[in-house]
Amino acid sequence: MKHVTKTLALLFLGGMALTSCKKDVKTSPDEISQDVLTKIHDMGFGNTNVQKIEEGYLVEGDIILTQNDFNSTTPVTAIRVANTEQYRTTNLVTSLPRNITVSVSNRLPSSYYACLTEMVRRYNAENLQITFTQVSSGGQIDFVPAHGQYLASSGFPDAQGNPYPTVKVNAQYLGSGNGSQTFINYIATIFAHEVGHCIGFRHTDYMDRSYSCGGGYSNEGASSVGAINIPGTPTTAEPNSFMLACISANQNRPFDNYDKTALNYLY
Repeated sequence: MKHVTKTLALLFLGGMALTSCKKDVKTSPDEISQDVLTKIHDMGFGNTNVQKIEEGYLVEGDIILTQNDFNSTTPVTAIRVANTEQYRTTNLVTSLPRNITVSVSNRLPSSYYACLTEMVRRYNAENLQITFTQVSSGGQIDFVPAHGQYLASSGFPDAQGNPYPTVKVNAQYLGSGNGSQTFINYIATIFAHEVGHCIGFRHTDYMDRSYSCGGGYSNEGASSVGAINIPGTPTTAEPNSFMLACISANQNRPFDNYDKTALNYLY
């Protein structure tokens, strides 16, 4: 059965819809106050379908905002790439050059180890000032099981310049695969996307996620976000970026030329 992942979310034709990296579950009106929603918008994030989670709030489908994010008074900065945009957060990973260890919990399918290996290969092939080393456990970015209805989620670097430490992955929805290269590339794309958030990337189609997700126009919420143009980036839409908000099931999105430009610009 064909299904679509919305930034790592599934849309089942049988009627169960998932938006971005989390299932579209209605919450009670008093669970998230208007003050919180306003704050999320003012921070430069979309404030529809916000979910209350253990760490804070899940926004835009797969991005975790913690209390530290809410306490920050620094405005978010953005990188603009023509009609589609490579966006970054204000906080980036610092103390460069820097090696970041990554690991997969043994509570996730063993097939995910090969997926993480492929993700590490993709980043390290770019010869950035950030490199990644896969370790058996206790990585500085640790891929752990998601509970409930998450597909995958992560957050942004902290004010001290450290990457967000956790990527939550729901193998219930992503599956364990059959050892095929197609599955490895698909999960590696998802892993690379979430690590992209961990080191400071927003969604490429931030200004209109309907570009990759379909449906009507949907701006994730620019608010007070600035924009810095990257020289040499596209003047037309970018259909293959690893940071697009939505991706088809089993699709492989290695870094395209404009992803590489953005990665090299930052790191």
